[in-house]
Amino acid sequence: MSQRQVLQGVMSLLRTLLLDVVPTIQQTAALALGRLANYNDDLAEAVVKCDILPQLVYSLAEQNRFYKKAAAFVLRAVGKHSPQLAQAIVDCGALDTLVICLEDFDPGVKEAAAWALRYIARHNAELSQAVVDAGAVPLLVLCIQEPEIALKRIAASALSDIAKHSPELAQTVVDAGAVAHLAQMILNPDAKLKLSQLVVNAGGVAAVIDCIGSCKGNTRLPGIMMLGYVAAHSENLAMAVIISKGVPQLSVCLSEEPEDHIKAAAAWALGQIGRHTPEHARAVAVTNTLPVLLSLYMSTESSEDLQVKSKKAIKNILQKCTYLPALEPFLYDAPPNILKHVVGQFSKVLPHDSKARRLFVTSGGLKKVQEIKAEPGSLLQEYINSINSCYPEEIVRYYSPGYSDTLLQRVDSYQPLNN
Repeated sequence: MSQRQVLQGVMSLLRTLLLDVVPTIQQTAALALGRLANYNDDLAEAVVKCDILPQLVYSLAEQNRFYKKAAAFVLRAVGKHSPQLAQAIVDCGALDTLVICLEDFDPGVKEAAAWALRYIARHNAELSQAVVDAGAVPLLVLCIQEPEIALKRIAASALSDIAKHSPELAQTVVDAGAVAHLAQMILNPDAKLKLSQLVVNAGGVAAVIDCIGSCKGNTRLPGIMMLGYVAAHSENLAMAVIISKGVPQLSVCLSEEPEDHIKAAAAWALGQIGRHTPEHARAVAVTNTLPVLLSLYMSTESSEDLQVKSKKAIKNILQKCTYLPALEPFLYDAPPNILKHVVGQFSKVLPHDSKARRLFVTSGGLKKVQEIKAEPGSLLQEYINSINSCYPEEIVRYYSPGYSDTLLQRVDSYQPLNN
């Protein structure tokens, strides 16, 4: 007897056992089929050729939770190997049943169904679209809100595998309301939950930014928060937001939205983007966002939350910003607690940049610094001293307050030589 004949005999026996009247035998047979199919694609193909899948799908909706988990495991094990085997699962009508399982009371059944859907969707856009058309996405979004960590993980992974194939599929995930929940999961201490970043990498960031640009009001809020959470997580993800032109859109929200809570969210998100490196900070600064943040912070009409978020965003950006043209206006308008950070950045950059030193003089920056009244021995005074040490003493003296009066006094007291 050949190996193929033995395999066919085993599959036939297991298929018969799936119909046994004893539930535990049915479950054990399904589990055995799953383990065989999981081993390699030849065994998975044997499961398909023996017409076991339709039987599994038919009984999946009728049996108890233990059988449902075992049957979903078989579908997962078959579908993971190739697009062709995953298509065989779709062709036998399994998607509708798996989607129903996502609504099951038992979290284990939901998890098993999410695994199977993920392995189907991950192969290509056509299979992902089939999963979407079956109605899986809204239920997967509900699954990531469940308390069970394992269910959260696989639901996030399934959504990422759906979204990764095209901007249209990523937009489907966004439209289902997944963004706000996935964004919160990015900062979850459970490392495996950070798989939700794959949605970002698969085009989710661009889709969210487009969404923010095409809507108004509270509809923007989840997208704004998502960009902030993503940017807070790492330099690379913050740069992804920048490259996708998220900063200009957030700046528009900051300037145009009438509601303070939306402005506060945009301010917070911009601060998360700009806090990483000088390059990140400059990307925010060049959009002329800093003066807007300062105005919101100082306005008595701003809510307390908006003032706090704006102040924090300004500090986050200033601590990294080395783009001096964006900082110089703050020398004239900023309150003392912000001014200290601005002068501190100048004291860091000027000693190492001769062009910046010259520009700082010609633009009036050095003169303005001399006018700042700092407490002797304070950190602000140390920053001012550091800036002054970058210039010849006579230049500093020339731009110091009262120096012109001193010169005039010298003119008055000067006695020209008489011939």
